[in-house]
Amino acid sequence: MPSFDIVSEVDQMEIRNAVDQCNKEVGNRFDFKGSDARVEIGDKILTVFADDDFKLEQVRDILTTKLAKRNVDVRSLDLGKSEKIAGGKVKQVVTVKVGVDSVLAKKIVGLIKESKLKVNASIQGDAVRVSGAKRDTLQDTIALVKKSITDYPLQYQNFRE
Repeated sequence: MPSFDIVSEVDQMEIRNAVDQCNKEVGNRFDFKGSDARVEIGDKILTVFADDDFKLEQVRDILTTKLAKRNVDVRSLDLGKSEKIAGGKVKQVVTVKVGVDSVLAKKIVGLIKESKLKVNASIQGDAVRVSGAKRDTLQDTIALVKKSITDYPLQYQNFRE
């Protein structure tokens, strides 16, 4: 039975490269001379540091530009609140969303069931597996989900006959 998976993944190596490029540009720019502006990378968490809110926003803009140039969808970034740290400096935690969370998965399954397409959708961990009898119906399902879910980066993988 033909099937495919709806997933949300981000290439961690591209994120690391974009963070390295961002830190390099911040280190070379004249308006950041003498400041403690940088981006640190953790496991699915990026932390942006700066001297004040204005510089924090500039570093974040550089980071999103570098991510976009490396084909990382910026919709997968969840910006936290800017918080003050020691010495009058600020930081912001940026979480990288990976995987389809349960709320979105239920929304996708409900959308597919509402459409009356002859496919079955089931939640498989952090992915949604869609299977059906005909390949054309699966392609119609992909088109429906692409049109309906625009605020979250989704990929369609493992298309099998």
